[in-house]
Amino acid sequence: MTDDRSAARRKTSGDDAGDAAADTTADAVTTDGPPDDSPDPRRWKALALLGAAFFMVILDSTIVLTAIPAMQDDLGLEVSAVQWVLTGYAVTFGSLLLFFGRVADLLGRRAIFLVGTAVFVVASLACGFAWTGIALIVARLVQGASAAVMAPTALSLVMVLFRDPAERNRALGLWGSLGGIGATAGLLAGGVITATLGWEWIFFINVPVGVVVLVMLPRLVGESRRRVAVRRFDAAGAITITAALALLISAIVNAPDAGWASAATVVQLGAAVVLIAVFALIESRSSAPLVPLRIFGMRTLTAGNLIILAIGLAVDGMLFPLTLYAQQVLGFSPLQFGLACAVMTVASVAGAFGGQAAVTRFGLRAVAVPALVLIVAATLLLSTASVDGSFFGDLFWPLLIFGLGMGAAFVAGQIAALHGVPPEDSGLAAGLVDTSFHIGSALGIAIATAVATSVTGAAIAQGGAGIEQTDALAQGLRAAFLAAAVFAAAGLPAALLLPRRRRGSGASGQASPR
Repeated sequence: MTDDRSAARRKTSGDDAGDAAADTTADAVTTDGPPDDSPDPRRWKALALLGAAFFMVILDSTIVLTAIPAMQDDLGLEVSAVQWVLTGYAVTFGSLLLFFGRVADLLGRRAIFLVGTAVFVVASLACGFAWTGIALIVARLVQGASAAVMAPTALSLVMVLFRDPAERNRALGLWGSLGGIGATAGLLAGGVITATLGWEWIFFINVPVGVVVLVMLPRLVGESRRRVAVRRFDAAGAITITAALALLISAIVNAPDAGWASAATVVQLGAAVVLIAVFALIESRSSAPLVPLRIFGMRTLTAGNLIILAIGLAVDGMLFPLTLYAQQVLGFSPLQFGLACAVMTVASVAGAFGGQAAVTRFGLRAVAVPALVLIVAATLLLSTASVDGSFFGDLFWPLLIFGLGMGAAFVAGQIAALHGVPPEDSGLAAGLVDTSFHIGSALGIAIATAVATSVTGAAIAQGGAGIEQTDALAQGLRAAFLAAAVFAAAGLPAALLLPRRRRGSGASGQASPR
């Protein structure tokens, strides 16, 4: 097998001229695994463990939703506290992904991942044993921060373990399907666990999974890190980008309640923009930047991250109105809604597996473009949903189509965002992917909420006493589905920038980034 580092440098030489020479301190990755010219025989077992940890992180972002009423009753939570149970996790998770992805590159991916997993287990126990709302919120903040350690480091370990392009595509197909299952399974699992065992157990179930990962992973995965002559850390860059992302995500998730034009939202967004500009200036002058700006010169990586951003916008921009439509318009119970989402979950798994195989055979663009078109088509179908609709009449086919498109698009975007990245930058690239998706998710929910609220309010104002509340809500939700279609369509220009497959491009099915 061709050495992965050499191949990565050859691939980047055309599109990213000078990239390999830009960082003279990092010339290799040290690993405790087998020689670079042979695949690690433990890689598939390691993938299963890393995938279980990733599934746990994704599950925890949605499983809390159906348990909120029970938490309110037991802990006496005010509405503002409930919001922080949800947004606190989102803010710490999203703002620290990039930082910890890079830290793992420098200090060791396995070590940082294991530390994050241990903290996640402890934080999950603290959430389950929380005796007040404040205790629960603090534990959720820590849980979000530890999840930000686990997500990018786990993905970067997958990149290091799977060196063959075709094998890596298959691994990323599995990874993408786990993300799809985790996001939708949380809605179903949260309702079942809360109803049978109590809300505390949505956190306690993390503990045995985390313990197994902590015990078994060191036996299956060797350490890997950048080998540098002098290890330096860009503290100024780390502080500014973490603060910028925290302000940006906080502003986005709180804007639907505070108002987009409110002083708090405007100040946070303005401060985030200023800090991002300062961060770019720091990185351009740093001798050991947290995020080398040269990496954005890789066209495939940049396009892949834009696609992931669009998918995050579309997925969460669709899930928010879908939840309200199913439960408040059609009258589904939380359990019925979770079961209905199983259609999308199964379809997303099929889309992810089909997508990785198609990328290997036909190339990135041939998968990403039709996958995004499927998402657009599904959300347009949802925008015609009626007030007196039904599961098979209004939801089944859109959810099936959406799942197929989501699975394939996510895998194509992720492969693109990681394509041609040298192993020594794998943590950084994984952090960029996760950050892109998380910001897209937060924006998708916020914008969908604003659209649905404004259209519903306008419908009530126009109809007056003669319009049913459900009719007005349905109008607002249909508008939110249309917004999700626009989000997905916005990813198409980036998808068209991806390379076509060339004859003789090899097992990866990918052209050079040019």
